[in-house]
Parts: sequence; C-alpha cells; structure tokens
Amino acid sequence: MPFKPIPEELDNIGEGIVDSAFAVHKTLGPGLLEQVYEICFCHELKKHGFSFKRQVPVPVTYDGIEMSAALRLDILVNNLVICEIKTVEHLQPVHTAQLLTYLKLADLRLGYLINFNVPLIKKGIHRIVR
Repeated sequence: MPFKPIPEELDNIGEGIVDSAFAVHKTLGPGLLEQVYEICFCHELKKHGFSFKRQVPVPVTYDGIEMSAALRLDILVNNLVICEIKTVEHLQPVHTAQLLTYLKLADLRLGYLINFNVPLIKKGIHRIVR
C-alpha cells in the first residue's frame, strides 16, 4: 500500500489539537483525572472553532455479531480526527494499539494519543497516522 500524505485539513486540525493540549496542560499541569482533562480539552477545541463529540460509540462486528457500543472514542474532532486522553505514568504499546484499532474501525487516518500526566506536555502528545 503506497504512502498517502495527510491532507492539509487534517494537519490544520492537528495543530489545533496540539495547541489545545498545551493550553490545558499549561493551566492545570499533571495529576488530575482523565475526565477533567477531557472536559477542559474540549473547551479549548471549541475556542479554536472545532466541532467535537465526546465518548463516541464505535460498533464492532465479528462473525456476524454486532456489538453496537463495544468501544468508545474519547473525542472525535470535526468527525475526522480521534483524540484519546490518558493520565498514566507511562504510555504503553497497548495505548497506541488501541488508537490504531479505533482509527481502523472508524475508517479514519489521524489520531492523537495525549497523556496529560507528564511534566512536559510535548512528551505526552503522540500523533498516530494509519
């Protein structure tokens, strides 16, 4: 499968996502619950003019069995980019695998794994492309 560049529209959304994460982390710092960061992050996205949905159900179909709300995306920005919010000591490979699976199931290309439980937020933001 040949490499396809990410469209400019997605890159622009990505810039807003990163800016929003920086703003929240600068104000709150690490150490809070995931839900607090999710709410504040969405507030920043709204200030940047993005639309978003929180806790978006993703159906999973396996061998003819449909599980309608088996998975939930933390945040879907402009119906194009998935953001998974974490507050863990260290991101694990399973977190990346989770986001890649969500991207595949939602048929999307770009996602951000954001761990707010870090001293420097730039070390907590991971851009994932499928």
